[in-house]
Amino acid sequence: MIDLELPLKERTKAYRFFEMLPALLSYGMLVLLVVLSLISPLLAAIYLLLIIISVLVKAVGIAAHTISGRNRLNRAQNVDWHTRLSQLEDPEASYHYVRDNHSTGFGFEAHKENLRLMAADPESFPKPSSIYNAVIIAAYNESYEVLEPTIQSVADTSFDNDKLIIVLAYEARGGKPMKETILKLQKKFAHTFKALLIIEHPDKLPNEVAGKGGNITYAGLFLKDWVQKQSIAFKDVIITTLDSDNRPHTTYFDYVTYEYVVHEDRKHLSYQPIALFMNNIWDAPAPMRVIATGNSFWNIISSMRPHTLRNFASHSQPMDALVEMNFWSTRSIVEDGHQYWRSYFYFGGNYSVTPIYVPIYQDAVLSDTYKKTLKAQFTQLRRWAYGASDIPYVATRLFSRKRNVPFAGGVARFFRLLDGHVTLASTAILVAVGGWVPLLINSQAARDIAAHQLPEVISGIQRVAMVGLFITVFLGFKMLPPRPERYKRRRTVWMLLQWLLMPVTAIVYSAASAFNAQTHLLLGKYLDKFDLTEKATHQSVARARAEKAGHVADALKK
Repeated sequence: MIDLELPLKERTKAYRFFEMLPALLSYGMLVLLVVLSLISPLLAAIYLLLIIISVLVKAVGIAAHTISGRNRLNRAQNVDWHTRLSQLEDPEASYHYVRDNHSTGFGFEAHKENLRLMAADPESFPKPSSIYNAVIIAAYNESYEVLEPTIQSVADTSFDNDKLIIVLAYEARGGKPMKETILKLQKKFAHTFKALLIIEHPDKLPNEVAGKGGNITYAGLFLKDWVQKQSIAFKDVIITTLDSDNRPHTTYFDYVTYEYVVHEDRKHLSYQPIALFMNNIWDAPAPMRVIATGNSFWNIISSMRPHTLRNFASHSQPMDALVEMNFWSTRSIVEDGHQYWRSYFYFGGNYSVTPIYVPIYQDAVLSDTYKKTLKAQFTQLRRWAYGASDIPYVATRLFSRKRNVPFAGGVARFFRLLDGHVTLASTAILVAVGGWVPLLINSQAARDIAAHQLPEVISGIQRVAMVGLFITVFLGFKMLPPRPERYKRRRTVWMLLQWLLMPVTAIVYSAASAFNAQTHLLLGKYLDKFDLTEKATHQSVARARAEKAGHVADALKK
């Protein structure tokens, strides 16, 4: 068996080097600008311009992918995936029915081709009616108001509820309130699905960090035994993991099942929906709205580049593959992104992620108070940035005589991984303030024409890049859910003005959280606890404010 596990304590020298590498490169990019500014302002200007130009080129690509990705998302949501899936049940009859039809609908021609191939070789494809979808919903201490809409959204999908298995995986450390919430949910949804399984994850199991990975793996092992007792084959089950605030699009499970059926190499694929942080976007503070919208668009952009797509947040994977791999890592606080690399190395490089062009809606960060919300957002982004911990995991397996994946493909993936984390940490800072560094630390820079004009040149390039921002703002408005009645129209104006905060959020949150995560790795001070993002609702925030106002009033009376 191949060793898929992350080290818990001892690291080899090679492993430690690659743990330190992202921080060394990220800090090194900033230090290099300072050093070049001292040696030669011209060299510093050239260095910075190369970075700015690369950012501009990426911005053009991002803008194009954003527009085409948003269009693809809209078209895929309009497809009747339930009907398409049912047509796979009898592909020969369905092909004769649709072969002379023509449509500009999303994927229609590919659907006809799938029917033709299945009709020619029906034994190579499972029947849709034989497929179950198991949904593991991870919970810690969330309220009924957060979890109930999530389960209801699964019940309301177009997929047959008799083929849905719901697993409520909750933490014992959530205490009595969590247990009471779970029992309340069990009572409401007991007869809604094929099964509703309740799994309590014990605290402090050996070889686990306190995180989601241990919880859903424990639930997965329970589900494995349950499926065997039901005489259901592992290959006939697709497992989807959801966070407590996730709400899948109504066609999600039909769409995933369709893709699973039509791909012959289905065991070596996972399925990635587009995470849109829009559930509570009207309630979240302005900085959180900017970050949530930016993250939503990044997920849309990623779906347009399947060769670089990675597992993120909620995703689906065949149960037979998960059973072989012993499910997810219990030693990582970023089990979603790490699952890509576990699968990639387990299957010897024969693994990829298939984009699902419909959303799973998630919450923007929102806590009971503004201060707690700001802190929670940084904590969430730092946890995501801690995906840099995968760099040594990949490097030590790739640059090894025991390598079991193609070297060229592995190297390309490794450098994309490394570049993504270094860029996340350093680029925003260099673009925002780098133009002034030569002028501030080298008196000769004022006499150097290139260095003297550098801030103005950068400003001009930034104005060109603003086109991408305008596209983001426009499409962001198009994606917004309807404005709740509790908000007046002026709230919409603030939705526009919030984008003035983008440079601030890019540095204070994205870059700072990346540097924080990489510094932990650099110093060997590992993040071994999943810092849960608190899930507040508009109602809970209103209650908290009312309670605070009541306490203040009581204090004044005294």
